Amino acid sequence: DMVLMDDNFATIVNAVEEGRTIFDNIRKFITYILTSNIPEILPFIAFALLGSPLALTVVLILCIDLGTDMLPAIALGSEKPEEDVMRQKPISKKEPLLTRAMLFRAYVVMGLIQAAAGFFAFFTILMQGGWQWGQQLAASDPLYLQGVTAFFAAVVICQVANLFICRARRQPLYQLGMFSNKLIWLGIAAELALLGMIIYLPQTHSFFGTQSLSFGELSLGLPFAVGMILLDGMRKFLLRRDVKFVKKWLSW
Repeated sequence: DMVLMDDNFATIVNAVEEGRTIFDNIRKFITYILTSNIPEILPFIAFALLGSPLALTVVLILCIDLGTDMLPAIALGSEKPEEDVMRQKPISKKEPLLTRAMLFRAYVVMGLIQAAAGFFAFFTILMQGGWQWGQQLAASDPLYLQGVTAFFAAVVICQVANLFICRARRQPLYQLGMFSNKLIWLGIAAELALLGMIIYLPQTHSFFGTQSLSFGELSLGLPFAVGMILLDGMRKFLLRRDVKFVKKWLSW
């Protein structure tokens, strides 16, 4: 139902566009939040099934969910409509807000890339420090704390890339305008500031169970973040060319 507050029927078009934009932004928010669930849960699965050291602690999971992810996710709610929003087919009333394609994108594609980034950073740190598979590490071991910190940093860096990706479901990243949503940059600044505090302030190390990292160690997850952006750019390219598999499974 719709109530017009003026005598201009063109207002209906604006209302439909606004409604579609809100719906899109809710989906962007959801898929952004869901993606980090995979790198958060897989360390515990690897710990239980493979006997590997626990790569991420509960405290740092809370830092991601309640800290680094909060402002960026909220910023996605203020995204402007994509250029083709009014050319899309109407959404069925029976279509759920959370679709299979969204879950596949968040959990199977981007989530696994983030988890791979975290494990790569974690085991790179451990092996550079002389650790071998099966060797026990104390929870207070500086090498272990450094590895956990590297896993955490890799996930946060990948979430920054995920934030840019989630800004548009179909439109290419370069067409959005880097500063068209200033809240995005505020969210990124807050995200990176919190990451820096947790890693580099000695006062936070004992509470969060972290250690300082060199620039090289901090950037171990960066290639995976770049890969996420490139992969999603390819997805959007194929989506705009009506590739059936992409439309069915990757059109979230």
